[in-house]
Amino acid sequence: MMLFISNVSSRSSGLLLLLHLLLVSGLAWSAESFLVNEIQIEGLERLPDGTLLNYLPVKVGDPVDNKQIVFAIKELYKTGFFADVQMFREGDALIVKVKERPSIAEVKFSGNSDIDSKTLEGALEDIGIVKGRIYNRSLLEKLTQELERVYFSQGKYGIRIQTEITELDQNRVGINIEISEGQIALIKQINIIGNEKFDDETLLDELQLGIPGTFTFFSSADEYSKPKLNADLETLRSYYLDRGYVKFSAESTQVSITPDKKDIYITINVEEGEQYSIGEVRLVGEMVVDEQILSKLILTKPEEVFSRKLMTTSQKLLEDRLGKDGYAFASVKVLPEINEQNNIIDLIYQLIPGNKTHVRNINFHGNFRTHEEVLRREMRLMEGSILASDKLERSKIRLQRLSYLENVQIETKQVPGTDDMVDLEVSVEERLSGSFNIGAGFSQTQGLLFNVGLTQENLFGTGQSLAVSINTDSANTVYNISFTDPYYTVDGVSRTISLAFAKRDAAEEDIYDFQTDSYSANVNYGIPLSEYSTLRLGYGLSHVRLKLSSFNPSLEATAFVADHGDSYDNLLLSASYTYDTRNRTVFATKGSSQTVAMNLSTPGSDLEFYKLSYVTSFYLGLSEDFTLLLRSNLAYGNGYADLDSLPFYERYFAGGLRTVRGYDSNSLGPRDDYGNPIGGNMRVTAGADLIFPVPFIEKPPSSVRLSAFYDVGNVYLDTAPTYNASEIGFQAEELRTSAGLSFVWLAPIGPLRFSWSKALNDVEGDNLKVFQFSIGSFF
Repeated sequence: MMLFISNVSSRSSGLLLLLHLLLVSGLAWSAESFLVNEIQIEGLERLPDGTLLNYLPVKVGDPVDNKQIVFAIKELYKTGFFADVQMFREGDALIVKVKERPSIAEVKFSGNSDIDSKTLEGALEDIGIVKGRIYNRSLLEKLTQELERVYFSQGKYGIRIQTEITELDQNRVGINIEISEGQIALIKQINIIGNEKFDDETLLDELQLGIPGTFTFFSSADEYSKPKLNADLETLRSYYLDRGYVKFSAESTQVSITPDKKDIYITINVEEGEQYSIGEVRLVGEMVVDEQILSKLILTKPEEVFSRKLMTTSQKLLEDRLGKDGYAFASVKVLPEINEQNNIIDLIYQLIPGNKTHVRNINFHGNFRTHEEVLRREMRLMEGSILASDKLERSKIRLQRLSYLENVQIETKQVPGTDDMVDLEVSVEERLSGSFNIGAGFSQTQGLLFNVGLTQENLFGTGQSLAVSINTDSANTVYNISFTDPYYTVDGVSRTISLAFAKRDAAEEDIYDFQTDSYSANVNYGIPLSEYSTLRLGYGLSHVRLKLSSFNPSLEATAFVADHGDSYDNLLLSASYTYDTRNRTVFATKGSSQTVAMNLSTPGSDLEFYKLSYVTSFYLGLSEDFTLLLRSNLAYGNGYADLDSLPFYERYFAGGLRTVRGYDSNSLGPRDDYGNPIGGNMRVTAGADLIFPVPFIEKPPSSVRLSAFYDVGNVYLDTAPTYNASEIGFQAEELRTSAGLSFVWLAPIGPLRFSWSKALNDVEGDNLKVFQFSIGSFF
């Protein structure tokens, strides 16, 4: 006897399926059960037989009847793999005939510009619509709802979605989703209700969302999105908590949209509560570090208004201090005790230091070109050492400062079976360390600029660098080759060997009419004294040949050549000390740098002279977006022994983009009888820059810097008065000043520098420049 049992397509309604199964069940009672000796499967295309058999609740050797067959059909449908299932008997064999649902071959988006396809794919993956999954038509409605949810959260309420299903070969389908994003709904008003301690204007200024100002043409503050609103609610909460309102809460938020889905009105209902002050502040727990040291790190003080920001900062400072002593997994819990009757909060900082942690192994990953020893020498931790958190962070910073590394991550992994040992897994991402560059530019003072260079900053993976460059402009031609070994010794002493040839035409710089050809060979050593201070020592040989103009040469230059000749061989010594805590070397925003330097031509040289300098820069963070830079550059030089003054071609000059803006380049200081600047043996320049974000752009590129500046400076000569002065040497009243705006862009063609400035105390005869620029010059 053949028992035939079948099921309708899954696209039938649930009622039809129930009736069909009841019919099958009714037939089953009149049929005989049988012992399954064989199971045959028909209709599978992609799924292996084993997958179906795993879900089939009937095995070879089982006795089955129609009731069990109905149950088996239900179980196969539950998998979602099949559009149709049929079962029937041939002898003692159970035949399972199925029709697989199609699989999703591809999901394509079109028309989406504000939200990328990857984000939309991630949203659909959550509901099971992803390449390779089984296609189910019932998911199409969920598809539309999910995409609308994503767009609604970004303020796109006018979104329209059309979905087209394309049947492909091998029982596959393609899903094509056409999106019309529409215009983003804009915020027309934000109301805060319930605030009495702070006015609306104060609170609204704290929010990301809002109504843009008149001149903020590129602002997106009025573009509504749910994540922005949630972030603003947390911002409001933090604002109140940092001012003592610990019971503050945003009771409710209403977001209303106009029928045309273009305008949004937001109402935020708040409950401020009372302001709380700090009562007692205590440290409890295991004092593995001196309590007096730890107490000084707590910023919350008795009788002051409570601030969550100061509390969490104190918590972090305490954990960091414990980490410095090797308690890498220390935690500090803050236990507040609230006295609601007196509006007082007692703060108890509980120290849980745990055990001191040691480093077992340091493993490096991703350094395919760089030798491991090059990375290991930058680590401030070693195997067996205590895991000090400050040294761990410093190790990461030192690795990040290597120019041939793109990214650095350090992960601490606890050694299984221990609670005081970790392995450091250092993952690095290398960047190309070799470069060939060729460029050109133009400067008002230097004319056409040209440079070509070849640089390898990680030679053969050793961390050594080799550079060859040629730089030319209308006044200078410089050929240079240098080789640097940053770890010439195991102690981190660096050595740089350089050879250079320079040709200079001073007339092109609007100063003395002379030319020099110079050759030099130098060796310099950098000796690290600490993490932030470096002593540099060097020596070298130089040969200078001086050529005076055949047309109306300077009397001073003529006299100098008559006394000392026109060719000079000098043995040079140099020394400098630098203390540098800047957070980056280019476009720093915090820290400082101070350098004291001396250059000396030794006794026995053809010209015996020295040059001293002191250069400082202090970056003070006024806020997240504003930085104040205070800078100075003091320099002095003179001759000694038989030379009574600094050689005139070694003098300092001032005026221009790099010293005192608003005045023509090299124009300040003493002049000769023809009105040409002759420079000085003393230069005094200083200034202040207020660095601020580029307006009209929410996230300006990091390669751009805009600042308002104040410059002051001049050059002086011990043997001649500066221009318009009656006395020689330094005179404070002769310092020239200027103020203006500066724009710097580190463009691919080279740095672009522009300044608009006004001289503040110029005198008649000063050469002024309101607008100055340099494109592609070298600094």
